[in-house]
Amino acid sequence: MHRPAAPSDFDAVFDLYMHERVVPYLGYDPMPRDDFRAVFQGLLDGGGFFIFEVDGQLAGFYRVTRYPGRAQHVASLGTLAVDPSLHGRGIAQTMVTDVLARLKSEGVRRVELMAESDNATALRFYARLGFVQEGTLRQFYRRAGEADFVDEHVMALLFD
Repeated sequence: MHRPAAPSDFDAVFDLYMHERVVPYLGYDPMPRDDFRAVFQGLLDGGGFFIFEVDGQLAGFYRVTRYPGRAQHVASLGTLAVDPSLHGRGIAQTMVTDVLARLKSEGVRRVELMAESDNATALRFYARLGFVQEGTLRQFYRRAGEADFVDEHVMALLFD
């Protein structure tokens, strides 16, 4: 079940966001719970931040934003994560497929996302869903404690 995130989701979102297998692929380095409050509030304030539940528990989350004006047919999908303890159960497939179907029904014709060049699992997953790599943002960011910068791939899916 998809639902908008609420302030009461803070602890579950923090725990998943900061999970050692998740945090390398999201936009912030590991941080204390209190420091994450501002990040979480920004996600809530920005709108489009959703919780995906399975059996009443947070299984994942994602953010969807729509572009304004001439690009209002374009959506950006990001801040996407699934609880690693649920990997291999089709949660990500269900979550993203549902999001894509909803966006298509709302008139979206293009969905964009960015994925790290070193996240082979995500790149394969998105490719299976029909996303195509359109470009690379070279040396886009650097994770705390790592010497090298990471490239980010821009990917998109066009609905027919």
